[in-house]
Amino acid sequence: MIERLSKGVVLAAILAATVGVAPGVAASALADGGRPEFRSAELAAAYAAYTRSVAGALHTATAIPAFARKYGLRCSVCHTVWPELSAFGQRFKDNGYQLGNDRDSPIWQSNSYWPIAVRTTPQWHFENTTNQVTDATATGKTITQAGFDISGMDLLMLGTLHENITFGLVPTIDADGTAGVEAAFVRFDNLGKSPWANLKVGKFELDNLLSEKRFTWLSANGGFLYAYHYLPVGSANNFGMGDNQIGAEFSGHSINSYTRYSLSLLTTDDGEPGLPGGKSMDAMFTVSQAWAMGGGLGPTRIGVFGYLGHRPTVFETTNGGVDPIPGTGSANKSFLRVGATAQVWLGNLELIPLVSHASDDAALGPGTDKPTWNSALLEAHYVATPRLLVQGRYELLRMSKQGDPAIPKTQGNADAIALGIRVYPFMFSRDGMAFHGEFAMTKTIGTVPLSGDGSGVDPLTPGTSVWSRSVMLGFDFAF
Repeated sequence: MIERLSKGVVLAAILAATVGVAPGVAASALADGGRPEFRSAELAAAYAAYTRSVAGALHTATAIPAFARKYGLRCSVCHTVWPELSAFGQRFKDNGYQLGNDRDSPIWQSNSYWPIAVRTTPQWHFENTTNQVTDATATGKTITQAGFDISGMDLLMLGTLHENITFGLVPTIDADGTAGVEAAFVRFDNLGKSPWANLKVGKFELDNLLSEKRFTWLSANGGFLYAYHYLPVGSANNFGMGDNQIGAEFSGHSINSYTRYSLSLLTTDDGEPGLPGGKSMDAMFTVSQAWAMGGGLGPTRIGVFGYLGHRPTVFETTNGGVDPIPGTGSANKSFLRVGATAQVWLGNLELIPLVSHASDDAALGPGTDKPTWNSALLEAHYVATPRLLVQGRYELLRMSKQGDPAIPKTQGNADAIALGIRVYPFMFSRDGMAFHGEFAMTKTIGTVPLSGDGSGVDPLTPGTSVWSRSVMLGFDFAF
């Protein structure tokens, strides 16, 4: 049977993690039965903040149930809406999935405990894409697909190997049976006993404030951001900011994680193993600051990010220049992504705006000019009740300059809208489920949608609008 911490020990650990005092000091503030009798205003304030976060943690994000089982806590302690993190959940993650007491170590767990969760989404979905070129219709037609389907499966394994040593391993199985590794890393936490120094090495998600890995969007046209994945017409680049990358990340945060930063050094392969690219490196930074404002479900946070990447344009080859030799890339050319984002709570309403600017070197494009483009989005979550989330998002992308002057300036422009609802009939420490309903629609000029729906062929003329629509009804569950 999995060991559980007493309520008093758990609360003491939470207080210690929140205000940075020793667990023993925090424990002394608790009377029998876990009823708080505080000896300082600081601890009283911390407990008040904690109780508000638990009572108001209406979001249910993707904390994995294994953590809830380990500590005997509800998933809502760390999540606002599954799988989005609450302020306390972010603090827990930043601290290496540790509450700050001896029970963080695996040696205190029952031999039957295994830090693993499984997530999948059986579903029905409808896809409809206009102006699709086929062999039978060269001028384009509307292609529609509909039926029951499955999403594939994620095996989420995250936890602690030792005090202040964290691991992450996420094997995946796609719906067609293809296996892969989404994440595999080790993280050394609190170097020098300071939360400002942490080192992660392996394959991991970039420190994006708006995370695609903790998305509450699942449809073909809604489950990604153009700001993260768009590449202009004729681009030879393969970078996606929403993709997990391979490298090292040095990060730090204040005790309550209101102030956060990260610096990353990454391979130039967009997360592909085996060093298929060259010997250059990419670099990324993020900085964010949060403030407790008003009576919302979380703090208001503002952040900025920047990514300077490189891609090789020349490879050594074999078979008469047909087959490039992995790892021999040279003549590296750069690309840039910069932007700002925020997280604003107004009562039960969460607003997440994001703006970004992107550019690629001309050598990574189809012509002699450097392509540039801009994007902006606004995502909104309304937590109507602890078991009901209503959400919406609008995103636009506009080309500023094409790589080839012959390409119309508007080709590649995109608009995307998504509306959704998630109903959580239950969420326990062992499992949880959400009924997920979503409608998403994109409009692209002269290009196929990023969803890949339809024939995958650009429309006949570069000025043709392609509308792609998704309707999805599914059961998103983890156990």
